[in-house]
Amino acid sequence: MTQKRLIYPEKVRRVPEQFSWIDHRLVRDRYLENLSHAAAALYLMLVTVGDRQGLSYYSDRAVGDLLTMDLPLLAKSRGQLIQGGLLAYRKPLYQVLSLEPVRPVNKPSGDLVPIAAILQQMAGGR
Repeated sequence: MTQKRLIYPEKVRRVPEQFSWIDHRLVRDRYLENLSHAAAALYLMLVTVGDRQGLSYYSDRAVGDLLTMDLPLLAKSRGQLIQGGLLAYRKPLYQVLSLEPVRPVNKPSGDLVPIAAILQQMAGGR
C-alpha cells in the first residue's frame, strides 16, 4: 500500500476565508462522466465564484471571456449542467445546486443466498 506523505508540507491546502468547495460526489456518483469538458469547466468556475448558497451572477460575456468559450458553447454547457441537476439559471443568476443522493437501483426481490453457498456451488459442491 502506498503511504501518503506531503511533498511540500509548507504548502498544505487550507480552506480560504471566501467560501467554495467541490463535492467529492461529482466523481464518486459519476456526475462528471456525463459532462463535456466545457460544462465541467463552467461548473468549476461557478462553484469557485459562488457564495454560500451557490449563487453568482456573471454575464455570458464575462463567463465566455474567463473560460475562452463562445456563446453557443456556453449555452450548451449550461444546458448540460441544468439537465444533469447540477445548476439552475435565471438570467443573470446562477445557482449551483446541491447534489442529490444517488437512489439505489431496485433489485428484484428473492431469497438471499450466502456467498459461501455461491462459492461452494462454483467449486463444484452441491
